Formats: sequence, C-alpha cells, structure tokens
Amino acid sequence: MSTRAESSQSDVAQYFNPMAPDQIEDPYPLYARMRRERPVFYSAPFDLWVVSRHADIAEVENDPSRFSSAGALDARSEPHPEVLQVLEQGYVRFVSMVQSDPPDHTRMRAVFGKALSAQRIAAMEPEIRATADMLLDRIVRDGKADLIQQFAYALPGLIICDLLGVPRSDMEQLKRWSDDKTLLMSATAPLEHQVEAAHGFIAMQRYFIEQLEERRKHPREDLLTLLVPQSMGGTAPLSHQEAVCNAMDLMAAGHETTMGLIGNGMWLLLQAPEQLRALREDLELLPNALDEMLRMESPIRGFFRTVISQTQLGGVQLPKGSRVFIVYASGNRDEERFSEPERFDIRRADARKHLAFGKGIHFCVGAPLAKLEGRIAFEHLLRRLPNLRLRTDAAAVRRPYFMLRGFEHLPIAWDPPVPV
Repeated sequence: MSTRAESSQSDVAQYFNPMAPDQIEDPYPLYARMRRERPVFYSAPFDLWVVSRHADIAEVENDPSRFSSAGALDARSEPHPEVLQVLEQGYVRFVSMVQSDPPDHTRMRAVFGKALSAQRIAAMEPEIRATADMLLDRIVRDGKADLIQQFAYALPGLIICDLLGVPRSDMEQLKRWSDDKTLLMSATAPLEHQVEAAHGFIAMQRYFIEQLEERRKHPREDLLTLLVPQSMGGTAPLSHQEAVCNAMDLMAAGHETTMGLIGNGMWLLLQAPEQLRALREDLELLPNALDEMLRMESPIRGFFRTVISQTQLGGVQLPKGSRVFIVYASGNRDEERFSEPERFDIRRADARKHLAFGKGIHFCVGAPLAKLEGRIAFEHLLRRLPNLRLRTDAAAVRRPYFMLRGFEHLPIAWDPPVPV
C-alpha cells in the first residue's frame, strides 16, 4: 500500500505543469487529484511547493509572518542572466503593494485606499456604462464578434486608463507591455521571448516615469497624481521605485481580472443555457453570479509566497526560503469547502467564499471596481445581444500563462437587430 501511495503522490508532482496544453485547457481534474492525494507537494521543475486546498491557502494568506509576499508575481526567484542584463537598465526588483509585507504593505495600501475609495468607484458607473455601450455599438449589428478582443479587454482597459489619467489611445501599447510583464514574471517562455519581454518591461517603466514627472509639474485629478512621491513634491509616502511599480501593477491588474471575469463568465453561461436563461430573466441574480463565475474560473490561478522560516503546512515541512504557489483555482473547487464544487450554480449560497481576489491583508484592493465593471458588462451584453451563443466557425483559445486563466479569443454570435 505504501508503494502505491508513493507512486500516486509522485505522479501528481510529476504531472503538475501549468503550461502544458491539457492544463491550460482544463486543469481541474489534476487539481482534484492534488487535493485528494497530496495537497502540499514539491515540484522540482519549477522549484515550488504547490498548495491546493482552500484551508491551506487561507492559512498562507492569513499569516504574512510565516509567508512573505516579496516576489509574489514571480514564478522563479532569479531571472536568466540575459534577461537580467536587460532589466538592469531600469528597476530589476518589483516593489509594488502586491509584492510587499507589513509595514511597507500597510503604508502602500493606505495610498490605494484613497485612490480606489468606494465613492470614487461608485462615481465611475456612468462612465463605465457609456464605455460598454460605445464598444457594443461597434459590433451589435454584425451578429458576431470576438468577445475578448472586441469588448472584454477594452472595457476595463479603457477605464483603468481613465483612472490613471493616461490617454485611451495608449491602451493598446500598455496592454502589450502588460503582457510582456506577465510573460516575464512567469519565466516559462523561451529565453528569446523573455529577453524581448524584458525590453517591454523597461519601456513600460520609462513610460510611467515620464507620466509621474508630468504629474509632478502639472497635477491632475487622477490616480497617477496620487502616486507622486513626497520626495517629488507629491503626497504619496512612496519611493520613486514604488510609485513606478505600483502604476505598472495598476495598469495590469486593472484590466486582467475583469477581462478574465467577463470571458470566463460568458464561457460558463454559454455552457449552461439554463443558468444563462435564469440570469436573463432576473438580473438581480447577477452579483451572486459574478462570485460564482470567479469561484469556478478564477482569472488568477494563484500567487507565490516565500517561506520566512522553516514551517509546517498541511502536515508537510517547508524549508526556510522555499517558494510556495498557492493555487486559488484549486481551492475554489475544494470539496471540503464547497458542496458539489464542480457544479456551476449562479444561486450558490456561499459563492462569495471564493479565493479569486485573495484573502487577508492582500485581498484585492480593486475588487469593488472589478465587480462593478463585471456587473455592468454582463447587464449590457445580456440586454443588447439576444440569443447569445458560441460561434461554430471559429475556436475559443485560452491564454497560455502560468498565473492567469482566461481566453485570448472567445468567438460569440447573437441575433443582430433587424434593419428598418
């Protein structure tokens, strides 16, 4: 029995590879095995301890004294020397709020509490609705579109540009740089792609350095002005490096999660026509439906942590300095936390217990904005695009990223308005 158990455990570790095509397409059968057979295990190829159960993930998130968030977005602790050579042209290490511990995290989060206040977000609703309608106006008569490329990334992308105070015309370039940042931090792409992404990463830094300098000279009513450090004459208790890195994180996080929510959520609804019908008939179900979408298909697979001193998690000893990958997407389908976790149910009573926005001190500060954008997006899509369905003439394509779960392309169709 012991031999069979060891073999089974070895198989789970052996098969873990978020970049494998089958795990990009459907990682959930493997996640179920991980939770069942070896909830905390070491993956040698990635030099990571992988954590898959809801309770263990919550324990990590709630204890920054044992698990540091430094490098929370980096799949590997050290970049390749060729990549490092490029990064040395700017800030090599990221020091944003997401990748910090108290007291630095507390200081930075206070800035974002002001920048993303409930009042500021609520006041954006008319602008978000107008933007959603503008994007739908472009496609509604066509009867078909790529939901991701023509709506899901543009809606939050344009809104985060407005919040930061950068031109909407810069969105496409900023999106490409954000993709470079994601690819670089995953550290799983071919080396030449990582080097190319590093150049994009430096270009994005320079862009926001220039933007912050412009706000120093000419303050505005935008988030970048709130990020100008006190050392530059601004109000933020941030270093220059922290201001730049946080601006970059805001741009990336400001569209990635919502884009994933819209794409993943539409995919789930189109796979479950009875749920789609129920939502169309009663949009009051939408807030809970959004949480269920986030539970079933977390846009962020997980984050990384570093063990501060030797500790135990899930009955396993973790060495000091080891890297941990907490898999939200697995915890969100944990049988010990959710009844029938593989079932998509927009009326699920405890859907809000998902981990898609993290937990503890690192709970996503932009979650209210993402949910507002998601609610408006689905209200407008369901209202303006009747008889929504997947297209049969084009395939859905998932994004090949270590940390992110979503679609690069999601072709949809609907009944266009009848010409008069």
